[in-house]
Amino acid sequence: MVVLNKIYTRTGDKGTTALGNGVRVAKYDARVNAYGTVDETNATVGMAKLHATGEMAERLALVQNDLFDLGADLCRPDMAKDAEAEYPPLRLADAQVDRLETEIDTMNADIAPLRSFILPGGSPLAAHLHLCRTVSRRAERLAVELAGIETVNPAAVKYLNRLSDWFFVASRVANNNGADDVLWVPGANR
Repeated sequence: MVVLNKIYTRTGDKGTTALGNGVRVAKYDARVNAYGTVDETNATVGMAKLHATGEMAERLALVQNDLFDLGADLCRPDMAKDAEAEYPPLRLADAQVDRLETEIDTMNADIAPLRSFILPGGSPLAAHLHLCRTVSRRAERLAVELAGIETVNPAAVKYLNRLSDWFFVASRVANNNGADDVLWVPGANR
């Protein structure tokens, strides 16, 4: 269990931060950028949840918890040393990716296929979910970049890839199952 009785530590005053294994790195390190953007994604989900009710609010709560799991996973390098760790590091599981896929399929079942690209907007919830989608895409790009230089849990990258799709479909659900989507009209303002 995490206990935070003092919020500031002064340990980052010189531009470094500790990873989950205690190693200190620059605050602009690729790993810190990846899990920091996952945290930013989680904050956007919190904003979206302000507009959600019922099943959508419950699904967003699951996503928020997953994103904390994902941040814990990404902040802990050296997957090869997981067995030697003082406590087992939390790693994202394929079951979490599978849940997203199931939810995407369920949400998408009652939505008409797209015949145009859609613009972010519509209902307040849909607009916030589009913001979640774009921030999660950035988190994915940073996780993929990190995976190019260090070992990253493959389930973490897959989760981020599915998550942006999840947000897209959820935004369509929030727009009256796509009926209130704002369609892109190519060249409309020429």
